[in-house]
Amino acid sequence: MRRIETIHAVGQVLCHDVTRIVPGQWKGAQFRKGHVVTSEDIPMLLSMGKDHLYVWEMDEDHLHENDAALRLGKLCQNEWMQAGEIKEGKLELTAMRDGLFTVDTERLLQINMLEEIIIATRHTNDVVKAGDKLCGTRVIPLVIARKQIEKAEAIAGTEPLLSLRPFRPLKAGIITTGNEVFHGRIQDSFTPVVRKKLAAYGIETVHHLVTDDASENIQAAINTMRAKGAGLILCTGGMSVDPDDMTPAAIRASGARIVSYGAPVLPGAMLLVGYFSDGVPILGLPGCVMYAKATVFDLLLPRVLAGVEITKQDIARLGCGGLCLGCPVCTFPNCGFGKES
Repeated sequence: MRRIETIHAVGQVLCHDVTRIVPGQWKGAQFRKGHVVTSEDIPMLLSMGKDHLYVWEMDEDHLHENDAALRLGKLCQNEWMQAGEIKEGKLELTAMRDGLFTVDTERLLQINMLEEIIIATRHTNDVVKAGDKLCGTRVIPLVIARKQIEKAEAIAGTEPLLSLRPFRPLKAGIITTGNEVFHGRIQDSFTPVVRKKLAAYGIETVHHLVTDDASENIQAAINTMRAKGAGLILCTGGMSVDPDDMTPAAIRASGARIVSYGAPVLPGAMLLVGYFSDGVPILGLPGCVMYAKATVFDLLLPRVLAGVEITKQDIARLGCGGLCLGCPVCTFPNCGFGKES
């Protein structure tokens, strides 16, 4: 930094706060450290008795913290995010729509390994509402070497580090399986729970069928849902390894490509995820969805509704963080359940 005459300070970056005192009314920082001096600032500075300032010497090889934060923000932002006003060198991105927020954690790690650069985000695969804060970007010093930001840009490449995918307005079909429900021995208490979870995302359940445990009847119900144009098919009941639990076999026989039968999540180990050739997802839901506050279904449903195709690796990654602690007061999703490392 150097001492400079105030009248020659336009475009320079202040190294310190400049305090203004209005007797009997106000005392505080009129200009903050890091402020870029403009021509309009000069009369005010002179009236405050500041004939000289201490400034950073800017050159083409360095960037002001605000400019750096903007460039880092552009590495993160997709079309459903908006940038706020830079405050104290920090830029924040917020959601423009309800949806699923995801992070390319590997590229983010590489960028945060660079000296003097910070990008802080929400957890990947978070469900967000319009207006929610998504990330903050900034650099440590007031002025940073341009080459540091260029390194970050090279790591990021052409695709944003972050993604916000709005939820799709799918029409859901629910197939309730089980002799006990089909023959009226017990009341169906599973379907109302699933309907409620879907409705929380604005998803309408347009079709509901009840069938016994016969594999051919379950398969026929799946085919009926397909013919009716359901964009998401959910099968409840018959998902365990008992010999008379035929739902997984029926889903296989229906022609769906099975991604995984089983998930390293408790509660929710007996989940089945599959897809038909036209991309329509089908899920076999374990019984815990009926009574547990948060299960594997709550972790994967937002991804399905956002159009993210679930892979075997996605399910395997849930193992770290996939143990619900059964807290006396459930705070899901504001807890560690389902938060990937």
